[in-house]
Amino acid sequence: MVFSFFVRRQTSDTRQAFRQTSDARHQTKALTVLQVKNIQCQYEGISVVDDVSFHVNDGDICSLLGPSGCGKTTILRAIAGFQPLTQGSVTLRGNCLSEPGSMITPELRSIGMVFQDYALFPHLSVYDNIRFGLSKQSRQAQRQKVMQLLALVRLEGVENRFPHELSGGQQQRVALARALAPSPDLLLMDEPFSNLDAELRKRLSLEVRDIIKELGISAILVTHDQLEAFAFSDNIGLLYNGKLQQWDTPFNLYHEPSNRLVADFIGEGSFLPGVIGTELNTVTTELGTLMGNRAYAWPPGTPVEILLRPDDIVLSDFGGISATIEKKVFSGSATLYTLRLPTGSQVEALLPSHRDFAINEKVNINTEADHLIAFGREELHHGEHKPRSS
Repeated sequence: MVFSFFVRRQTSDTRQAFRQTSDARHQTKALTVLQVKNIQCQYEGISVVDDVSFHVNDGDICSLLGPSGCGKTTILRAIAGFQPLTQGSVTLRGNCLSEPGSMITPELRSIGMVFQDYALFPHLSVYDNIRFGLSKQSRQAQRQKVMQLLALVRLEGVENRFPHELSGGQQQRVALARALAPSPDLLLMDEPFSNLDAELRKRLSLEVRDIIKELGISAILVTHDQLEAFAFSDNIGLLYNGKLQQWDTPFNLYHEPSNRLVADFIGEGSFLPGVIGTELNTVTTELGTLMGNRAYAWPPGTPVEILLRPDDIVLSDFGGISATIEKKVFSGSATLYTLRLPTGSQVEALLPSHRDFAINEKVNINTEADHLIAFGREELHHGEHKPRSS
């Protein structure tokens, strides 16, 4: 009982200390913690990051999302001070950290880093790994901080073990505690959960998010996993070929993609041909005339394609359009169906799994698409064009 109280007290003290630091920063600094402005990074004269800009506010958790080779880790390295800039600047709390020809060293940036492979020192104990960045503090202060962080990441009692004696999840917690120890202004995480099994990965990522949120620290996660980014982030930047396609909330990335490339990459979806209707905010398709929540810039009769998400398609017990089940993917509470329409077009529908339909079975469907995004035909092969809506 005494030990349990000690753990709770230590955890509470740690959170309180971080909150006091965060509150002081809020009182003396602007809301924006990190400003990345028009940065470019090159390898052997080839741009791998091109004219990327975004900002991170106090207490926000953001993600850089994209396929392998899109530049997301290079951006993280540039923020951390491991990658020089050939254009633009990186500013932390008003202080310029990097610009072409000038770069503050990583250890002076007040930035914590959690690496994909954890990067723990194998010859040091858990205790010494965590206190590595606390050399300027007294021994007593170091011990107090380390024990508080061990309680925070739920690793009490393992301070004398070495990294090889820990599981992958435990090593990741140690890496997080080490990054948090100096009370950084910003925490960077480079695919920190990718080496864990699926269930542990999901559970640990949510625990880490809760810790970061409670401490009020701003953070950036690099990941190629959309679901992880959705669950972890306040804002997400989608990168492709070194360019930032959209920086937005998870909701807007899914429901309001800024261009065809974003719509293709994020989530499941189908593109259905249609024409701009004569009535305001409508598009006429083979599923009927659909009402959008925006005014489209094209004149009536203009050919377009609309984005339909699987959750936009619903079953209809009366009327609707007949469709044939072509594929099904069961995922527990829901089943993702691929449906073929009478014209030969395909749409996807995410339906509750208690309604189990067979391949080649016919069903009637309707649409409930409040966020009806339309793309011009000229955008079909040009992912960086924006959908014309206002």
